[in-house]
Amino acid sequence: MKRHICVAAIVLCIVASLAGAGTARAQANSSDKAAIEANYRKFADAFDKKDVNGIMMLFAPDVFVYDVIPPRQYTSADAYRKDWEDTFAAFPGPVTTNVTDLNITVAGSVAYTRYVIDGTMTDKDGKAERLVVRSTDVWRKINGKWLIVQEHNSFPVDLTTGQADLLSKP
Repeated sequence: MKRHICVAAIVLCIVASLAGAGTARAQANSSDKAAIEANYRKFADAFDKKDVNGIMMLFAPDVFVYDVIPPRQYTSADAYRKDWEDTFAAFPGPVTTNVTDLNITVAGSVAYTRYVIDGTMTDKDGKAERLVVRSTDVWRKINGKWLIVQEHNSFPVDLTTGQADLLSKP
């Protein structure tokens, strides 16, 4: 009888321990998701201000990016920084962005997100261009800070015309 009670007590301790670990993981997951959501708000704010430094604070130095404009890929934060600088130079007027449909999955020190960026950029002639971009990011928690280590931005393409759908409607 005592042996059954001891075994039962051990099993209850293990179950309680696992439940506590699950609760701790859920709380960490929730705070990690909140931190990543806050990073997207920082991105939108920096974008609207054309603050390249603010945007680049979200990326790891060795980030890999597929962007919507050539070249096909950027293999470092320095290369991607130049992409942002060139983009804002080409659109010197007001810009706005809105991150929608954000979905975040956290798995330990790695997270992945998918979202839509609906933005407007104004060229040198004052013409506003609206673009809706699909994006996917891979995040890694480095020294307690979530940074993007891989990003993929795209537009759907109409295969009959070969033209990008710049408004990317669902």
